[in-house]
Amino acid sequence: MKVGIPRETREGETRVAIVPETVPPLIKFGAEVYVEKSAGEKASFSDQQYSEAGAKVPETAQELYRECDLILKVQPPTQEELSLIKDGSTLVGLFWVLSNRQLVDSSLAKKLTVYSLELVPRITRAQSMDVLSSMSTVAGYKMVLLSTEKFGKFLPLLMTAAGTIPPANVLVIGAGVAGLQAIATAKRLGAKVEAFDTRPAVKEQVESLGARFVAMELPKDSETAGGYAKEMSEEFIKKEMEAISSRLPKTDIVITTAQVFGKKAPLLMTEEMVKLMRKGSVIVDLAAEQGGNCALTEAGKTVVKHGVTLVGPINLPASMPTHASQMYAKNMVNLIKNIYRGDGMQADYSDEINAGCCVCRQGELVSEAVKKAFSSGGDLK
Repeated sequence: MKVGIPRETREGETRVAIVPETVPPLIKFGAEVYVEKSAGEKASFSDQQYSEAGAKVPETAQELYRECDLILKVQPPTQEELSLIKDGSTLVGLFWVLSNRQLVDSSLAKKLTVYSLELVPRITRAQSMDVLSSMSTVAGYKMVLLSTEKFGKFLPLLMTAAGTIPPANVLVIGAGVAGLQAIATAKRLGAKVEAFDTRPAVKEQVESLGARFVAMELPKDSETAGGYAKEMSEEFIKKEMEAISSRLPKTDIVITTAQVFGKKAPLLMTEEMVKLMRKGSVIVDLAAEQGGNCALTEAGKTVVKHGVTLVGPINLPASMPTHASQMYAKNMVNLIKNIYRGDGMQADYSDEINAGCCVCRQGELVSEAVKKAFSSGGDLK
């Protein structure tokens, strides 16, 4: 098995799929590892570190793709990259295939086998392979740091020679992995934190981090079997907005993390709700790339409206590339070992994790989730 790790070419991407410390486990597993020159440079990993770890470092992407038939990536491949990948190869990465039909069609045409990491089932046995949780941890932490940068006040309670400065009030909407990390980070910085989520089960987790859970009547079936939040009815979202609105006049920072897997993010903050906040307040919207939880969010931009600063970050994990790459790489290696644990390093499709994240196999579409997502658009090529 020859495993190739190309340099990511998408604009703004700084992560790398494999870091030097994860090269030896792949070699021990029986793989030859090829890492394109400068692939880890933006994440502070040098070519020398990869070489010392046992990897070969080809000068060009062309050389890497020519040698390797298992390609590990972070971002979906560009059309140029796809043209370099050998027909019949295997591709593994975070490809967001439910909204990337072009990649799926191109993969089928080249008879590729594709594993997309966002489809890894959220079961206990797959936790060590859960890239989404790892990247959400990075994003939740960084969101709070972004908010402090734009917020013109201290976060903690301070006793100073000029008097007492009260703590900032932070509201976190959505208590998934990113939300819980945001809560923990804001608490460590000394803020007074409240949190809201549609899933009653997370109340205990929120309170264990020292935050107050904003209560409202919540449905019992608010999450899928896979652990994701369900899409709620318009009536419920209206009640949810009312609960959030009641907190906004006294809130300094709002961190929104509410997302529904494979669908547009729910709109939870209208322009009128933003107007309820004090001037100088900050909103950081993790769902900016999926349409935003706030109506005034602009993806990739920081804007000020009605005296409130709105931050719409994109690809937050890439802003912390070293640790994000380390976490991603460890998840990736664990998944590769799980996929190829069969005799002769053959892929084991009887395993529910492997089957769950496999999009297509040697040019045949096998993912039911992808078939369902594309069904309204006609037959796949």
